[in-house]
Amino acid sequence: MASGDDDDPIIEEIDVYLAKSLAEKLYLLQYPVRPSTMTYDDVNILAAKIKTKQQRVELQMGMDTKSPNYCSSKGEQIALNVDGTGYEESNTYSVKLMDNQTFSSIQATTNTSRYAAGIFRKGELHLTPLTGILQMRPSFAYLDKADNKTREREADNEGGDSSQEEGEEEAKAVSVRYSRPESEQARQRRIQSYEFLQKKQAEEPWIHLQYHGVRDGRSEHERQYLFSQHVHASDNTELVKTPKEYLTMLMPPPAEEKVVKPVGPSNVLSMAQLRTLPLGEQIKTLMKNVKVIQFASLMGLLASGTDATAVLRCIQQVALLVQGNWVVKSDVLYPKNTCSPHSGVAAEVLCRGRDFVMWRFTLERSLMRKEVAAVIKLPPEDVKDFLEQVAVPRVNRGWEFLLPADTNFVKKHADVAQRQHMLWQGIQSKLEKVFHFSKDDFVPKNSPQPAPVHVSGEQRLKSAKDRAQEKQASLQKDLDAKRAGSSGSDIPIKQEPQSDGEPEPMDTSSSGIPNGSLNGYAGMECVNGGTLSNVPSPRLLDFVTETFGKNPVLTLNELKRLFSLHLATVPAGHIPFGPVSDHMLQDAVLLSRCKRIMVPFPALTTASADEQKVFGLWETGEDVDKHRRLLYEMFTKSYHVRRSAVQARLTEEFGDVSKADVDRLLKECCSSHAGMWYLKGTIQS
Repeated sequence: MASGDDDDPIIEEIDVYLAKSLAEKLYLLQYPVRPSTMTYDDVNILAAKIKTKQQRVELQMGMDTKSPNYCSSKGEQIALNVDGTGYEESNTYSVKLMDNQTFSSIQATTNTSRYAAGIFRKGELHLTPLTGILQMRPSFAYLDKADNKTREREADNEGGDSSQEEGEEEAKAVSVRYSRPESEQARQRRIQSYEFLQKKQAEEPWIHLQYHGVRDGRSEHERQYLFSQHVHASDNTELVKTPKEYLTMLMPPPAEEKVVKPVGPSNVLSMAQLRTLPLGEQIKTLMKNVKVIQFASLMGLLASGTDATAVLRCIQQVALLVQGNWVVKSDVLYPKNTCSPHSGVAAEVLCRGRDFVMWRFTLERSLMRKEVAAVIKLPPEDVKDFLEQVAVPRVNRGWEFLLPADTNFVKKHADVAQRQHMLWQGIQSKLEKVFHFSKDDFVPKNSPQPAPVHVSGEQRLKSAKDRAQEKQASLQKDLDAKRAGSSGSDIPIKQEPQSDGEPEPMDTSSSGIPNGSLNGYAGMECVNGGTLSNVPSPRLLDFVTETFGKNPVLTLNELKRLFSLHLATVPAGHIPFGPVSDHMLQDAVLLSRCKRIMVPFPALTTASADEQKVFGLWETGEDVDKHRRLLYEMFTKSYHVRRSAVQARLTEEFGDVSKADVDRLLKECCSSHAGMWYLKGTIQS
């Protein structure tokens, strides 16, 4: 060692023995849904059974119904749904309370030849080959039993009614046909079918076992079989293999299997065979294989000369439009009376979960798998399967939709896109009822969020003071300019008087605000000549800007209502605004590229003071701004206008303005009543 020839010396030699007493009986059970710190060692195991050929294990575990974390009312409801009100020996829960839970296994791997359980004792390592590695997960078969109970109850009710009304059924003629001999190809398809495999699995009987706890004497006796029973010096053999041969024994090279590919497999159609099918079947077969495709690519796969109108008619029967691309419908992939190959979940549940994923992709390009799983509450394997069909994973961006948005198709086939949009609205309403969510809960994440910047408290205080002073100067400048009036086509702006005392409070009380107070966050205030002047905070300005971006015209009354709704969504104890008065809210509006529109309400108007204060979005940098400003000017002369007058005035000022542009402008800013158009919120009964 002193010469330094060997820089990796042998520290210790350990004898390794192969134990074969439990070689074909040893299973490793994993519990992936529970952390390793929470074992089942102290749980009462009520029953255990196994199917050795399929390597399926079921454990029935008792539940601690006296635990403070156990909901007795829910347990009673589940037992009632599963077993009903009667007492039978076949009841799942004998005490009318969900007092046990069943865990069922799935194989973690089918090849366990490289896995063994090892135990170390007195400098010796004893290895026992594993027969199977099983993952134990909660079984929800009791829910299926509850559904069956409900169906049986409904069938009994319907059957009883029909029997009373109709009496005995009349005899009917029955036709008998003899089936043709089954071909070898049909037999192979039947053997590989899901129903056949399920039937074969059900034929193997369960073997009931007696469970012994980890501290039981029988368990300690069985653990002794993990040690090799022939550990003697005479049994030890020297390693006579060369290092290369020994490594080859440890890691044999992969065997090259010669697989003879069939000329025409029964489950695959060539393009020539595909084109012999009717057009609807061709499209259905293609969509089941590709899952998502652009319309131009689909036309390229079909025979030349195929009518695009006929293809559009067929594709809508088996697919839905997502971002201009066609995605196969869920009920085509998961037909009725089937279940998930991963978890065994019923097809109806899978369809609802996959429809939710597809609907989310109609709103945004990327999704996070955790967010999807939190809503649809399906096993991770099924959620991943949904996403892999239509999306690809991106680093730090979740799952991005597989194909770019096909805007050309949407423009060219606007009628189809509109029908698909209405169809998605119907699907959305069904999903909202099933998963209990609102569309507003999912805001598209189009813009990347800035990285957080860590600054000290003194820096934040100085930055806040500087921003407050800048906002105060800007506000004063804007208010002076508006008070002096503006030239050109600007709308007259009315400056609201501001009292020298306390600011007028807004009626923005909400149950989500502690004690009904808005003072949950230090508002931005600056000192000018010894007097305090309230300045709209940046967050208030952001709220006003975002609100007018969605609603170009708002009355003060409607703005206060939207502000109250926004405050109600803020978590308790975290109010991002300071004390907000009507004057401060109006100042925030005037600082957010908006102006007040002096609408001449009639003398006997029923509108309140807040409803008569109308504000409109003035400047966004878009071409529609000039149309909007001209519309505001018309409403300074009359509180209602006709559409023809708006069309004529826009044409006079800006030349030829399309009917669609006028309709969009009126829809954004106005409401219609009795053939007249009013600014939103100003309509009078």
